[in-house]
Amino acid sequence: MIYLVRHGEAESGWGHAPDPGLSDLGRMQARAVAEILSGTRIEHAFASPMARCQQTSAPFITSSGLDIATEPAVSEIPTPEGLDDRVAWLRSFMSGTWDEALPLLQDWRKALIGRVESLPENSVVFSHFVAINTTAGYLTGSPKVTSFRPGHCSITRLEKGADGLSVAEFGSEAATRVL
Repeated sequence: MIYLVRHGEAESGWGHAPDPGLSDLGRMQARAVAEILSGTRIEHAFASPMARCQQTSAPFITSSGLDIATEPAVSEIPTPEGLDDRVAWLRSFMSGTWDEALPLLQDWRKALIGRVESLPENSVVFSHFVAINTTAGYLTGSPKVTSFRPGHCSITRLEKGADGLSVAEFGSEAATRVL
C-alpha cells in the first residue's frame, strides 16, 4: 500500500505566500493523521520539500521513528514563467484537462507519476492537492486536472498489483479554497 496524504491547513492562503507553514488547525490535523497512520505498516516516508508538507509529516515521523526523505518530485506544480497572477492561472488550469497543459507541466506530471510508481510498498507520501489529483487522475484514466477534492490531511490509498498501481480508496473530500 502507498498512502498519499494531503498536507494540513496552511497558515496562509495558497495564493498569498510562496511556502506557508501550517495553521493551528493544520497542526492539529497533522497530529490526527499521524495517529491514523500509526495503525498501518508504513516502512518508508516521503514528503514534498514545502513547509506545510514537512510540518504535516513531523508528528508521524516523531511517533514512528522513521526517517523522512524529502522528495522534490511530489512537490507543488510549477508555475509557468511570465504570469502576473498565479491564482487566476491555477484556477483556470485546474478546471481543465491534461491535454491542454504546457510542456513544463506535462514534464512535472510525468516525473511525479514516475516517482510515485517507483515508491516501495508500505510508503507514505505527504504531498499537495494538485499532486494527489494528478496521480489519482492518471491511475483512474481521467483526463481532468482535478478529479476529486482531497481534504486537508486526507489519506488516498494506492495499491500495488501485477499491473502496477491503482487507487484503492480516495481520501476524504472537503470544501477547499483551491477552486
